[in-house]
Amino acid sequence: MTRLILFNKPFGVLSQFTDRGTADSARATLSDFIDIPRVYPAGRLDRDSEGLLLLTDSGKLQARIANPRFKTEKTYLVQVEGLPDDAALAALRQGVPLKDGLTRPAKVARIEVPDIWARTPPVRYRKSVPDCWLSITVSEGRNRQVRRMTAAVGHPTLRLIRAQIGDWRLDGLETGTWRDA
Repeated sequence: MTRLILFNKPFGVLSQFTDRGTADSARATLSDFIDIPRVYPAGRLDRDSEGLLLLTDSGKLQARIANPRFKTEKTYLVQVEGLPDDAALAALRQGVPLKDGLTRPAKVARIEVPDIWARTPPVRYRKSVPDCWLSITVSEGRNRQVRRMTAAVGHPTLRLIRAQIGDWRLDGLETGTWRDA
């Protein structure tokens, strides 16, 4: 029977079970939170991003979730610097030119501040620069894509939380905890 685990990855945790960095780096990994043999991440989530990470013992399911050709939608809650105007949001919806090519169109909406956990360490705030939250859904998985997209329209990402992958959602899963799907 295939096992699928939903994990709410905290900020600063690598999306792998071992740290191949320097011997003195001692960065947190999945093994600090999940002690289940033979499950592997289906895709990645950057060390400085938080939220939903799926792990499975099925290579076939792992490929279906992570491979860009299947266009699995991923939804992110994104805190950005500044207040994006309609033109910036339209650019994200149409596709943004990045160094590795034009992104697919994204679903984008301004949202209220989400009811989420506090981040450790907290996001750096600047009194002179406002910020806001967006919901951004993409169907491709380029490296640091959402961060690069928001920066390309003039609104750098301050905090990025993946809330949904396909039909799987965080739905109350506390940071640093996991559950079977």
